[in-house]
Amino acid sequence: MALTAETESRLYRSLRAAAGVAAHLVALGFPTAVAVLARPGSSLFSWHPLLMALAFSFLMTEALLIFSPEISPLRSFSRKVKVRVHWALQLLALLCALLGLGIITYNKHLNGKAHFVTWHGLTGLLTVLYATGQCAGGVLLLYPKLMKNWTLAKLKLYHATSGLVGYLLGCASLMLGMCSLWFTTSVTSVSWYLAMLCPLLTSLVIMNQVSNAYLYRKRSQH
Repeated sequence: MALTAETESRLYRSLRAAAGVAAHLVALGFPTAVAVLARPGSSLFSWHPLLMALAFSFLMTEALLIFSPEISPLRSFSRKVKVRVHWALQLLALLCALLGLGIITYNKHLNGKAHFVTWHGLTGLLTVLYATGQCAGGVLLLYPKLMKNWTLAKLKLYHATSGLVGYLLGCASLMLGMCSLWFTTSVTSVSWYLAMLCPLLTSLVIMNQVSNAYLYRKRSQH
């Protein structure tokens, strides 16, 4: 029996909502699991995985889900409030990432190890630098008059697109970190595969959200 267009639309919205709820749970659950594994405070290194998980799994994911029409915790609030919360979460994410990068750099210096020689290290450095640039670029949305030749709509589009790239870089960095000796020694078997699915799930949800926002904006222009 063929589904009607209305039924398909409802099913699609329900699936999006379910995926969004799962993304919220994963965004909080992953750094919680990392905290249990790393036992922050047990060593200088122990703060690095926790801070990076907080930055790219929890804070950045929640900063983007703020704008989700289905599962945003601030659905009933104005866009102005959502933007302010987005800014606060992104700034906290950047601070956590910078601190995490500083800690691992100093830890390697203390132990006489080379810096940024693995794919995880290089991707992590690129991600933090990119996130810094993305936050700086976001200032243009607050003060669009600084870019006189660009419309606000175009600035929003480019900011969302470049933000998605930065988020995917963060997810890639987390996944490469789960291939490290520290993580593979602590997490094995099925648990390791489940951990790898966490950034994959949130990245798929965020990509779907951004693409839908882009299509909606495109239709509204016609």
